[in-house]
Amino acid sequence: MKKNQFFRAFALLLLLTAGAATAQQRSLHDLQQQFVDLRFGMFIHFNIPTFMDDDWADPDASPAIFNPKKLDCNQWAEAAKSANMSYGCLTTKHHSGFAIWNTKTTDYNVMNSPLKRDVVKEYTQAFRAKGLKVMLYYSILDTHHKIRPGQITKADIDMIKAQLTELLSNYGEIAALIIDGWDAPWSRISYDDVPFSEIYGLIKHLQPNCLVMDLNAAKYPTEALFYTDIKSYEQGAGQHISTNNNRLPALSCLPINGSWFWKADFPTTPVKDVNRLVNENIVPFNKAWCNFILNVAPNRDGLIDNNALETLKQVGKQWKNEGPVATLPANAAPIISSNIAKHQPANSSWSDDMNLMDFANDDNFRSSWVSNPAVKQPWFEIAFDKEKEFNMITIVEDQQRIQKYRLEYNENGAWKPIVSENENAGRVKIHRFPRVWGNKVRILIDEFSAPPAIAEFGVYNEKGR
Repeated sequence: MKKNQFFRAFALLLLLTAGAATAQQRSLHDLQQQFVDLRFGMFIHFNIPTFMDDDWADPDASPAIFNPKKLDCNQWAEAAKSANMSYGCLTTKHHSGFAIWNTKTTDYNVMNSPLKRDVVKEYTQAFRAKGLKVMLYYSILDTHHKIRPGQITKADIDMIKAQLTELLSNYGEIAALIIDGWDAPWSRISYDDVPFSEIYGLIKHLQPNCLVMDLNAAKYPTEALFYTDIKSYEQGAGQHISTNNNRLPALSCLPINGSWFWKADFPTTPVKDVNRLVNENIVPFNKAWCNFILNVAPNRDGLIDNNALETLKQVGKQWKNEGPVATLPANAAPIISSNIAKHQPANSSWSDDMNLMDFANDDNFRSSWVSNPAVKQPWFEIAFDKEKEFNMITIVEDQQRIQKYRLEYNENGAWKPIVSENENAGRVKIHRFPRVWGNKVRILIDEFSAPPAIAEFGVYNEKGR
């Protein structure tokens, strides 16, 4: 299908699914609790990279290579049950853009492969038949359809919306959607290029109880839910949850083999050790409100290898799902709107040349504005080109140093208070307040334990408040 046809397809799908949001909506905290209560699940990386030797598949690979002649999603579900898992999550579309469902948005899909079967449909049916919850994985980055940094068009966004509409309309209740390839340092597709708030709103419209999880832990701080309902940690990428300090609903993922998609040596190479899977992953993570998802990659026949099957059985013998975990602490609502302070003109009190004010709103949490030690009352300011409305400010410190501060905005040349004499012990500070209009916003720092270092100062206009 040509790109100029995507919008028409998407509009039609919205009409057909206008009643999809009729299910009773549960609170986000309840949904997060239900997610961590699931404890343990199966990630299933199965897509066109399965039939290649690289997880990052050739975007021009022919659908003809996708030919799992013995595909049996029931085997996958039985394997998950043998390990006492509670759910599965299937890669509906990975970074190279091949869709393994019967999509109307592109010809680059499973129905044009030798298989000619809707894998998403067979997976959802098989897992539900075993009493397992169903989740889906979807990649925003799509190298086949040229959805990549610097090339995003309206037609691309329409295609993404149309594909998500299909996935959330045609396959029953989806407990969570795991999104990848979006606003990560390696994908470089920002939440402005593909607007996060629009995608998030569409998902919640179609399925109000579907959790949205973006795999963005490579960029965003661990102490708050930036653009995700669940905090995620990819162990192979060096992302490790603190089981002592975490208080957010979380997910940690790891492949049972050496990579995500099947490789020819998988059947003869040892998989992860059962004791380590149980005692270093499932058990400690569950105590820290973290769900563990273990990737088990089907082979080119569409079946899970025997060594992985046996390990899953052994996990099931050693670990039993005891039901709900401890009550999840209350936490701030996810940040889903655009940061209007990003890359705007900034000013500040004295700082060294290597730590200038621009580093506090450069969309990089690994760089910081640092106040010069001689400054007794540091301040930092964002200036807009015109008066803007906003109702939330976030402050992310490099290290926790600020002890007392005030937030103000400038309206018609006068500074007015937003937050006065604030004491906040956390490294990440989130302030939501009644909407104001101003052309500047600033933080005045009154007390600190060492020269303040602000990694990111964010300003947002959250809709619906």
